Formats: sequence, structure tokens, C-alpha cells
Amino acid sequence: MGAYPCFGFASFALRSSHGGMERENITGVTKTLIVGGGIGGMAAAIALAERGVSVELIDLDPQWRVYGAGITITGPTLRAYRRLGLLDQIKAQGAITNKTRLFRFDGAHIKDLDEPVIEEGLPATGGIMRPVLHKIMQGRVRELAIPVRLGLTVSNLTESGDSVDVTFSDGSAGRYDLVVGADSVFSHMRTLAFPHMAPALPTGQGCWRISMRKPPTLDMGEFYLGHENPCGITPCSPDSIYMWMLTAHEERETFRTEQELFDDLKALLADFGGHAGWIRDTMTPADWINYRPLAAALQPRPWYTGRVVLLGDAVHATTPHLASGAGMAVESGIVLAEELARAGADVAAGLHAYQERRYPRCQDVIDSSIAVGRLQLAHGSPAEHAHILEGALDRLNQPF
Repeated sequence: MGAYPCFGFASFALRSSHGGMERENITGVTKTLIVGGGIGGMAAAIALAERGVSVELIDLDPQWRVYGAGITITGPTLRAYRRLGLLDQIKAQGAITNKTRLFRFDGAHIKDLDEPVIEEGLPATGGIMRPVLHKIMQGRVRELAIPVRLGLTVSNLTESGDSVDVTFSDGSAGRYDLVVGADSVFSHMRTLAFPHMAPALPTGQGCWRISMRKPPTLDMGEFYLGHENPCGITPCSPDSIYMWMLTAHEERETFRTEQELFDDLKALLADFGGHAGWIRDTMTPADWINYRPLAAALQPRPWYTGRVVLLGDAVHATTPHLASGAGMAVESGIVLAEELARAGADVAAGLHAYQERRYPRCQDVIDSSIAVGRLQLAHGSPAEHAHILEGALDRLNQPF
């Protein structure tokens, strides 16, 4: 088990500030455990620590790594990261663009998505490599001197009045005012404390991803529609991109080898033109290629029990159709901290307000994403696809 050194938690006054923004401190919670060191867990840890809470974070991976390709960052997601004070780093280390262009699969231009700037000085959209984004967030966790313990999860939870007694997988124990489960779509915390919830359900689609060098003439995100297997390309830095493709999922008895992943994706791109065709003709077996089946679930309320609460994929897992899974997780971490601060000593009221504020927004994202996926499986028209995307993105632009 590894750990990052703790240099002592920063002291805060009744109001704390970061990046020029003042925040009401949280008074009803003193010590919080975050279970899961991914995007949602780190966002919650940062947002709570900036409001004066002593936070500890644990993650099951001994190396605290993240795998994966790039990530599309929509305007609403950039807005959430701005609230955490991380926008400038994302702009510097990622790729920022002003719009997304829609093409027919053969490369014929359809239209440009309407992606207005939703706040002054905020980019419309962009992308970044997922490991780079995690390093940015991990850096902020370290700046806040949040203790991080790795190779660790929770074995048992016991409610004790206004606190939770936690037994860890290494046999150690701790007592906390609040425990936040942000441990992925496969959440162990959900299984431990929320018997009314169930695992996320397969959607019938799978997602292919490849990370590689950027086509020389690509200058914005692109979607390729009208094919039974739609795909999209996101710039992630001045010289790198990732491409995704959605296909009907077929169960296999064995995982694909690296060579099979390469051969199968290249074959799936046979009909494509434009930059998607360039990727087909230029990709090599050395490029990072991945495939996984998609699953989604909006878990039924309540999202909290006593002093234990869930956020992120543990409770609102979505598919990549709106590029909003990370954004929803970051927003949930911020809203949790805001509502706990607003509730003062009434922690239950703060948790309930968090749940009620997040539920309809997460429901809209998940329902819209699943609707797009069903349309794709039914080989629906690109125009209907674009209509659903634009409507959902417009609603996402609204304040959270």
C-alpha cells in the first residue's frame, strides 16, 4: 500500500477562497472519507477541502493510475473545472476549440453544432488526454495536503449517530462525519450500503477508442454519422487525438488481442472518409486501442443513507454520447460541497438538497444518451441524431 505524504491540512477561516472566488465553509462536517480517486472522487475531495473540511482519499489502485484515451470536455464540463480552479491548466495541457463539426460517414459535411460560449472567457469545447487530466487533478489534491492512501478500499461501514465507523481492507479503521462513495460504475460502496440499488445495465452498444497522432488538417472535434457505426474525433493536444466508434455489442468468450483490436477497428472504418478515413489508413498496431461494452444507470433515490453518500458513476453512470460523464461527476462533487455549506449543521438536509439538485440533471443526460444510442442501433437519420444532441447540449449549458 502506498501513500502520498501529508504535510498537514491547510487552515481556513469561516470563508475560504481559491482563484478569486469566496466560498462559504462547511460547518456540519469536519472529517470526510472519499472512497475512489477518480474524477468524481477528486472533484469532491477538492471542493470539500476548499470549504474547510479535513478530507482523506483512498483508491484501490496501488499506483493511482488511469488508463484510457482522450476525453472530450464540453463547455459545461469546462465550467465545472473552472469552479475548481483548474481551467487554465486544462487549456494549457489540452486542446481547446470553438465548435464541433458533423459529417456524413463518407466525409460529406452536414453542419456545425451550435456550441455557444456559456460564460465569459470560457472556451466552447475541447479535449485532453485522460491521464493528463488526472495528473492535473492529482496535483490540486496534493496542493491541498489531502492524505491519499492507495491499494485500499472499505470492508465495513457502521453508522454511529452522526458519524460512520469504517473498517478498511488492510484491517485499519477510522471514524468520519461523512463517507463519500465515488468508486466507479462497479461501486463496492453501493453494494455495501445501498441494497435498493443495482448494477448498471448494458445498453447494447460497445465503444472503440484509439489514441494516436493528430491528422495535420484537423482543427476541431468531428462526428461522423449515418453509418451503423458512428464515430468521432477529439483533439487532445497540439499533436494528439483520440477517436471513438460505437458499435452493436457482441458477447465474446475471450478478450481481443492487441492485433485483433487493430484489425477489427481498421475493418470497421472501411467505409469512412474525411479524417476518420485518414485514421484508418495511418493507424498502427503501436497505437493505444481499446474496446468496452457500454452500461448506464440512474440509481433510484435515496442517494444517501445516514452519513454515507454516493456520486459520479457509482450513482449516475452514463454513456459517452454527450461527452458528459466526467462533467457530471465534477458537478456532483461541487454541488455536494455547496449544499453541505448551505445546510450548516443540518447535514441530512444538505445531502438531500444535493440529491434533489443533481437527480433531474443526471436523469436528462442519461436518458438523452441512451436515446441517441438506441437511435444509432436502429440506424436512425443523422438529422434526428443532431437534433437530440443539440437539445441535450443546450440544456446542459444551463446553470447546474
